[in-house]
Amino acid sequence: MMPVKSLKGLPIPHNYEHILKSNADSPVDKSLLDKLYAGVFLDHKTKKYWVEKKSNGNCFMLYARALSITWAENPNYWKWVQHKEESGSMIELAKLKTVCWLEVNGKFGTGMLSPGILYQVSFIVMLKDSAQGWELPINVRLVLPGGKKQQHEENLMEKSRESWIEILVGEFVASEKDVGEMEISMYEHESGMWKTGLVIESVAIKPKN
Repeated sequence: MMPVKSLKGLPIPHNYEHILKSNADSPVDKSLLDKLYAGVFLDHKTKKYWVEKKSNGNCFMLYARALSITWAENPNYWKWVQHKEESGSMIELAKLKTVCWLEVNGKFGTGMLSPGILYQVSFIVMLKDSAQGWELPINVRLVLPGGKKQQHEENLMEKSRESWIEILVGEFVASEKDVGEMEISMYEHESGMWKTGLVIESVAIKPKN
């Protein structure tokens, strides 16, 4: 079956009308796809949706405000700061002051992803030069609809400082048969060590290049 074409001759992204109708912050001219390739904010700028031209795959960013971060609203442990993206749009970052119990969780409905595409899910974070308490590895986990789990450890001591890094959580092929909510987690709360200097930007869900 040939893909349905837009007015500009490009394939229509999977489920895009539903995504925009139910989540977009502002009206989008759905007859043109230019805005989708640049990115559209969803849910009061807590999420972003865009379409990758190469794969015609739906991509998403779940910014820090869309995640559940233990103690995030306690100013003794975390600080929320404004940050300007390359596009010029403002988002909020979660900047860690100090915690011994690190736990970050996110949820996302896989029905918004493009079927048949291999996706990768990653945390986008930064470690400041002053970061301390990361001698033991952290855990990252992806639980897919149906309960299939991917989990491994990441050693942040080996990561670069003062630049955004991607921490891969897991990979999977999106399917129209196994649609549901997936869970994305990053945590370390067994060592009892006080940790500082982590900045959380987002979780990225996008086709693997």
